[in-house]
Amino acid sequence: AGPGDPDMLTLGAVRALGQADVVVYDALVDERVLGLIRREARRVYAGKRGGKPSVAQTAITETLVREAAAGRRVVRLKGGDPFIFGRGGEEAEALAAAGVPFRVVPGVTSALAGLAEAAIPATMRGANRALVLATGHSLQPGHSAIDWEALAQLNQPVLLYMAMRYLPEICARLIAGGMAPETPAALIASVSLPDARMLITRLDRLGEESRAFEAPAIAVIGWIVEERKRLLPGAHADAGVAAEAQARDAG
Repeated sequence: AGPGDPDMLTLGAVRALGQADVVVYDALVDERVLGLIRREARRVYAGKRGGKPSVAQTAITETLVREAAAGRRVVRLKGGDPFIFGRGGEEAEALAAAGVPFRVVPGVTSALAGLAEAAIPATMRGANRALVLATGHSLQPGHSAIDWEALAQLNQPVLLYMAMRYLPEICARLIAGGMAPETPAALIASVSLPDARMLITRLDRLGEESRAFEAPAIAVIGWIVEERKRLLPGAHADAGVAAEAQARDAG
C-alpha cells in the first residue's frame, strides 16, 4: 500500500485490489486505499501496532493459506514495502511451505518516501555513498541486536523505522560510537498524509525532541538532511511536510 497516500500505489497494486476476493489488510493502510478494493471483496483486518493489541502473526498466515486453499484470490495489503520490515518474507515462506502460489507487488517504502516528501535526497553525490535502513525493534528483548556503535563508524546516513520508543538510546549509542553530536537529523511523521509533520534537529537533540511526536514516524540521521536547505531555501525547520508542499504548489 505504500506509505499512505493512494497516489503512491503502483498500477500493479491497484489492479490487484480490483481483482481480489479477499483483502487482508494492515492497520496503517489509508481509508482511501481501502476504497479501491473491489466492492464484492471481503475485508479482513490484520493490524499489528507496537505496544497495542494486535493480530498474531500465526493467525495472519493461517488466514492467507486458508483463504487461498478455498480457491479465492487473496491480497495481503501491507503498508510501505512488504519486504522492508513488513514481515512479507515470513508470510511468503508460509505460503511457499503450504504450496500456495503467490507473487509480491513491491511498494514504496515509507523511509524513502518520507525523505522525498521532505526534500531530502536519499543519496547525494559528495554527501554519501551508502544508506543504512534499520529498525528500532532490535532493542526489544528477543530481537537480533544491532551494533549501533559500529554503524556510527560508517559515516553514512541512517534511516530508522519503528524506533520512536528507543530513539534516545539509539542516539546515545551512535554518539558513543563516534558519530558527531551535531550531525543533522530529521523526524517525519505520517508520511505522505495530510497531517504529516516534520522536525529538523541534530543527533544530540533528536531523542528528547522526538517525545513530542507519535508513531508512526521515520527518523533520518546524516548530512543529507542539510541538502534540504539548498532545495527549499527559507523553509521553516519545524514546518509540516504537507504545509510546505501546499505552499510550493500555491507559489
